[in-house]
Amino acid sequence: MDFGLSDEQQLIVDTVRSFVEKEIYPHEQEVERSGHVPEEVGQEIAQKCKDIGFFASNMPAEHGGGGLGHLDFTLLERELGRGSMALTVFFGRPSGILAACEGEQIERYLRPAIRGDKFDALAMTEPGAGSDVRGMQCTARQDGDDWVVNGTKHFISHADIADFIIVFIATGEEETDRGKKKKISCFLVDRGTPGFEILPGYNSVSHRGYHNCILNFEDCRLPSAQILGEVHRGFEVANEWLYATRLTVATMSVGRARRAFDLALPHAATRKQFGQQIGKFQGVSFKLADMVTDIDAADWLTLSAAWRLDKGLPANREIASAKVFATEMLARVTDEAIQIFGGMGLMDDFPLERFWRDSRVERIWDGTSEIQRHIISRELLRPIGG
Repeated sequence: MDFGLSDEQQLIVDTVRSFVEKEIYPHEQEVERSGHVPEEVGQEIAQKCKDIGFFASNMPAEHGGGGLGHLDFTLLERELGRGSMALTVFFGRPSGILAACEGEQIERYLRPAIRGDKFDALAMTEPGAGSDVRGMQCTARQDGDDWVVNGTKHFISHADIADFIIVFIATGEEETDRGKKKKISCFLVDRGTPGFEILPGYNSVSHRGYHNCILNFEDCRLPSAQILGEVHRGFEVANEWLYATRLTVATMSVGRARRAFDLALPHAATRKQFGQQIGKFQGVSFKLADMVTDIDAADWLTLSAAWRLDKGLPANREIASAKVFATEMLARVTDEAIQIFGGMGLMDDFPLERFWRDSRVERIWDGTSEIQRHIISRELLRPIGG
């Protein structure tokens, strides 16, 4: 593994960081205040992303995407982590799972998503089935060449701006040595499909302006042509997709932690108490030492996991380790940054209180910290019969 960045990788980092600072930062305070991104602002960010040639950089080059590998894309998303998710969602990164599109799905979903003509969202979580994906109650029964869907999804990120949703639905059951197990299929569902409704979700303290939604299906009829991948094989597709999303959460946590640290460090060097800079007190200087050590460790865990994916090496445990460590690191770093700022750290004059609130959800979505620890321990124990 090469620990230095190539010229191309450094260009990715510099370009995206500059974009975030110039195009994202100026809108953050208003989005935080209003809880809303004006449509014209989102469209402008998407267009400027296209102008610099970074829209759909994670998608296959043969379909018009940028074709970035896992490591390069992880570097890109690390820089996006510095900005508000409500705004950076418009920096086009279609769900990688769309690479599984076949036949007419390529022209109907994949290529429009790569061009930025359509935005997608992904739906898995239900009121009674979060981490327990096999426990989902949203079902589809086959009726001729169609599937009739009934049920509810919730906590569906940015479904309010999506033109179509990638939805995981139970399409049957099978007997296993542990009892009945749901068969899962993945469907592509267009906004406006009869029987399908996108509703506002819950007000969250994390990532204001980046909305979650509720999806309702009532006798919603979908043709078999809208199944992504194979019938009853959606769980396998989901597992492959979760690799990328967990890596995204980890690397964006690193980017956000670096931004918090970049605020705390100069403050410690200039703020005076008791006649000297507070950074000269061990109580503060040791915090800074621990913070940057934690950030660097999370950064290398994340980049090494991405490197393993690019090399075709097993990376399930490494990605889980990166996700759990980086998200918990972000909570520690934002908390310590506020402590260094004192009372002003909790005021909305600075973005630290926002980073602190935003950090809480990272340990929950895309697989809780408990799920990540389960993955890690399972990978360790299974080979030796544990």
